[in-house]
Amino acid sequence: MTLFIESVRGLSRLCGVVAALLLVASALVVCQLVFVRYVLNESAIWQHEFVTFSLIASTFLGSPYLLLNRGHVNVDLLPLYLGGRARFALALLAAAISLAFCLVLLWSSAFWWHEAWAGDWHAETVWAPVLWIPRAALPVGLGLLALQYVADVIALLTGREAPFSLPDSETL
Repeated sequence: MTLFIESVRGLSRLCGVVAALLLVASALVVCQLVFVRYVLNESAIWQHEFVTFSLIASTFLGSPYLLLNRGHVNVDLLPLYLGGRARFALALLAAAISLAFCLVLLWSSAFWWHEAWAGDWHAETVWAPVLWIPRAALPVGLGLLALQYVADVIALLTGREAPFSLPDSETL
């Protein structure tokens, strides 16, 4: 189990790096877009779509890293007031609901990706990129996010991690 948890955490860290690189690439492309449009007075063909696709991919591919580091929005009032078993049960319930939500989105996005891949869909723009490539970020990111939830549940059940990362003695 330790190997599985560490492997998933490594993948989540890699996703964080990829997401950061996509954000940097988006910023550079926006700078290039401004230069081409307003300095060279030429039209921009691919930049808007690239930035849109990159930001969406960064969001979904970066989500496992965000969960790994507990960087998501979290209201911890109830876990702070709960002790021991109730906090543990709440952590399991929250992870189970979140995992179920991720799996539903994974299923839907995988179908959506496959539809674009099988149909050889292209964007209806001058650049006309194939759409299965940017759409792949959704099922990949959601699949890795689901894996991170599974690893978190295993870490919680085996005692490697405290519920909500709060030690048992920390209550209000």
